[in-house]
Amino acid sequence: MANALGHDSAHIWERAVAGDTSHFVRRRGLAPERELLVGVVDGEFPELGERMAEYDCRNNRLTAAVLEQFRSPIEDAIARFGRGRIAVVAGTSTSGVGDAEDAIRYRERTGSLPRRFRAAQLEFGGIAEFIAAWLGVTGPAFTLSTACSSGARALASARSLLAMGFADAVICGGTDTLCGLTCNGFGSLGLLGEELTNPCSANRCGITLGEAGAFFLVVREEGGVQLAGVGESSEAHHMSSPDPDGSGALSAMRAALRDADLVPSDIAYLNLHGTGTPPNDAMECRAISQLFGDVLPVSSTKPLTGHTLGAAGATEAALCREMLLDLRDNRLRLPPHRWDGVYDPALPRLNFVEEEATAEVGDNAYVMSNSFGFGGNNCTLILSRHGR
Repeated sequence: MANALGHDSAHIWERAVAGDTSHFVRRRGLAPERELLVGVVDGEFPELGERMAEYDCRNNRLTAAVLEQFRSPIEDAIARFGRGRIAVVAGTSTSGVGDAEDAIRYRERTGSLPRRFRAAQLEFGGIAEFIAAWLGVTGPAFTLSTACSSGARALASARSLLAMGFADAVICGGTDTLCGLTCNGFGSLGLLGEELTNPCSANRCGITLGEAGAFFLVVREEGGVQLAGVGESSEAHHMSSPDPDGSGALSAMRAALRDADLVPSDIAYLNLHGTGTPPNDAMECRAISQLFGDVLPVSSTKPLTGHTLGAAGATEAALCREMLLDLRDNRLRLPPHRWDGVYDPALPRLNFVEEEATAEVGDNAYVMSNSFGFGGNNCTLILSRHGR
């Protein structure tokens, strides 16, 4: 994965478990007459070259940077299964919108679009096509765009492809990069905070946007980190607001537990969707309280990475994977819940993770991650690893 915390999964995890929020920057140009606090992925991305010119945009270059981190296991899977048995499922909510904005500004100055601009850079489906072409795989390849649940749903779809026999390995995850369209859209909804997001606080005032990419190679094998459960729901309560009673979130979490054949007390940690907006945090806290009470350790990692939208579900699943890989002596290190500590009296109390907190697990460790998108697109994942 790559996000505002860094480009290396192990390094990102260490910064996350330390609760590092020092890397956010203020940027102009993303919203009119406004400076935004955002999480940016720094550094150079791979050049895509003439062969990939049709797909050359920042979103796909970030995707390539993430894929190159585990190119060797991907090549091993190709050798083992064949190119036609490797599928691709990608999530995004922006694709190449940022590059399209640059192209439109160029046309306003010159009267024509730049030579390098291609429609495929802008299309949602372009990211899956790009990944397949970049890696040379020819199995099923498609993109999901269900707003902020896209990255999580990509993992759910990957498991389905394996279960139905359409593929023997799936490259899945999500990428989103910052652009004006997204920033202005959230701004028009009154959801952008002026300071770092403050999830579940009485003083919460909106999201902090970030960009990220996170991808997995998923296969049918025992051992390692497992995708133990998936729960999905579509409440369709409103175009941009969740059902305030948390019914959609509760349904997704219960479905994930049923799918994994678990009960609530089996879960050791829950990664909140935790955007820092009044309606999202309220409904999620109500749903979690109803299902888990106030005992389960929970935290939002969005104050650490920013809200990475279509990449959020994959990014937070990747953080949970690192947590499970880090399991030592049947204890999990947990990322702290970064906020001002001011409880909202209108919300049920939850067990927010404090600094240097750990959770003890038994023979198996189970962690849950929530992702909720516009239109009531909800997805809950449960990841597991044998304890030791």
